[in-house]
Amino acid sequence: MSVQMVLLPVFALVGLAFALMLLRMRSTGADRPTADGPREPFDLPVLFYALVAIALPLRKMDLVLVLLSWVFVVARFAHAGVFMTAGDDRRSGTVWLAGALVLLAMWLYFALRILLLI
Repeated sequence: MSVQMVLLPVFALVGLAFALMLLRMRSTGADRPTADGPREPFDLPVLFYALVAIALPLRKMDLVLVLLSWVFVVARFAHAGVFMTAGDDRRSGTVWLAGALVLLAMWLYFALRILLLI
């Protein structure tokens, strides 16, 4: 079984997770998902950890993914800072969305590298 065939369902599930996050944002009219409990802050980091856990042993963790990883981590720190200090939902949502878009770009880049054998 090829790596592409094994990881295709993973990519589909990650796409579903991002789609559900966007639908949640849309349905609430907010610029970030509303918290449905203690797991919401962990949605993005879990997708990040999964990407690294898959890319590293496949030797697909290149400079682009490492740099984007640092951008994502900085966005998460910024989000935590805004959330903990200002409590401003609009600014917090904007920073959350920036991190989510970086993570989406990472997954798309990784998926293309795997599926196109780059």
